[in-house]
Amino acid sequence: MALSISRRIVRSFGSLSALGFREYPTVAGRSFQASDLSDQIAGDNLLHAECFSFSKGGPSFLGFRRFSTTILTPDSNGGAFPSDLLSSKTVLTPERTIGLYEDLVVPVTNFHNEDHGLMVLAGDVFDVPIRKDIIHRVVRWQLAKRQQGTHSTKTISEVSGTGRKPWQQKGLGRARHGSLRGPQFRGGATMHGPKPRSHAFKLNKKVRRLGLKIALSARAAEGKLLVFEDLEVSTHKTKNIVNYVNQMENTKKLLLVDGGPINEKLKLATQNLHYVNVLPSIGLNVYSILQHDALVMSRDAVNRIVERMHTPINR
Repeated sequence: MALSISRRIVRSFGSLSALGFREYPTVAGRSFQASDLSDQIAGDNLLHAECFSFSKGGPSFLGFRRFSTTILTPDSNGGAFPSDLLSSKTVLTPERTIGLYEDLVVPVTNFHNEDHGLMVLAGDVFDVPIRKDIIHRVVRWQLAKRQQGTHSTKTISEVSGTGRKPWQQKGLGRARHGSLRGPQFRGGATMHGPKPRSHAFKLNKKVRRLGLKIALSARAAEGKLLVFEDLEVSTHKTKNIVNYVNQMENTKKLLLVDGGPINEKLKLATQNLHYVNVLPSIGLNVYSILQHDALVMSRDAVNRIVERMHTPINR
């Protein structure tokens, strides 16, 4: 087996005579006449050497090629790979390219880490290109829309006080005034102050929808998107949710998203935990996703989100 592999390696380099090299016969064994590249060969180690010379407008040089194939068995003690054949570089698996609109296949589990098969996530919802500018616009729109805008100051007609002229117009050498409720007096009115209003501004539905897709894609790319069969819990005890969160790595805040109304047991189990929040699928938003490290969605919630993202926008 090792001999056939070594011969295929030698044949893969092609003929050296076609490149202008003078080939020497391949020598297989425990020693070489051309050079003492290897004096001892351990166990099942089969070593091949290929000697060739070449010249390019000058003196000829002598070169050697060495091919080694080692067969390791449980019974072989000294059959370790030669150090020159081992790579010191760390082998990394190629990472998935984000934003190619490819469907993702994720495992489905539950709070008890039971296997419930696989689920396909739509690529046009969970694998869109990441755009920070869209996220910034959507978050600003959300924060501005939820601002109460109840700030209010009193004008000169609203300030409590007399309307009498404080002193006569002329003759005292003092500045002329007509009311003590003016903004220049202590306890007087506020000029151009804030009044109750709405801070909301318009943002296109396409941009809002794209922002939610980007947030979901970011969590899926980070591996922080988990899909559960359902969010049913056997008891309303808080310690069960605490134990589950403690098992998750690098997770400080957890967002649970269910398809329909929230289960009463789950609501009671999480209401005392400030780092665990529960939302229905209709309330899922960009700002809540960014505030939590991990996102757990039920299968029903994923289906409803995908259906909502695929619904045409009414104009």
